[in-house]
Amino acid sequence: MPEVIFNGPEGRLDGRYHHNGADDSPIALILHPHPQQGGTMNNKLCFNLFNMFKDRGYSVMRFNFRGVGRSQGVYDHGIGELSDAASALDWMQTYNTNSRSTWVAGYSFGAWIGMQLLMRRPEIDGFISVAAPASDYDFTFLAPCPSSGILIHGTRDENIPVNSVTKLGDKLNSQKGIEVNMCLIEGADHYFAKQQEEVVRQASAYLDKRGA
Repeated sequence: MPEVIFNGPEGRLDGRYHHNGADDSPIALILHPHPQQGGTMNNKLCFNLFNMFKDRGYSVMRFNFRGVGRSQGVYDHGIGELSDAASALDWMQTYNTNSRSTWVAGYSFGAWIGMQLLMRRPEIDGFISVAAPASDYDFTFLAPCPSSGILIHGTRDENIPVNSVTKLGDKLNSQKGIEVNMCLIEGADHYFAKQQEEVVRQASAYLDKRGA
């Protein structure tokens, strides 16, 4: 998959991008876990989600937030990382001007950034948030939540208690016109070490449901 370097708010950002080539191919952006806890675009789950979208005919990107790998800049507590994600989406849109849909998928910290991106970018049609850190970060910005999506979480996540995520899902589902699916993966912890395929299967099934 081609390596790409594109301009972000604080310098160059390093990514991997698959271009579908079809004039109206949908696009998807994958956002990785916390930069200060070892999160990179090469995270196995991010890699697997990337390939899922690729296999479904999407033009798809995963990239390193500022200060990670070859991306320039320094960690900015989510504020700058949100701007990085917006820059990545801008870059993809310049090469996919007629894309028929736009999706964002994030894992842990990346899920928090991705759901903030929803608020900035009304063209995003749906989200896949894995292990959303609902107990660590404030998600009240989703008022109202502009897009429907799926929350995927492990029943044995010791980092993010499952009840914090189900509470978030219930709150979002109370909003008119929004449907957020809650998918609990039995026995999975925060890292989904033995459940990678199940996460991808559930994400793909949700995209099937949405016709995406």
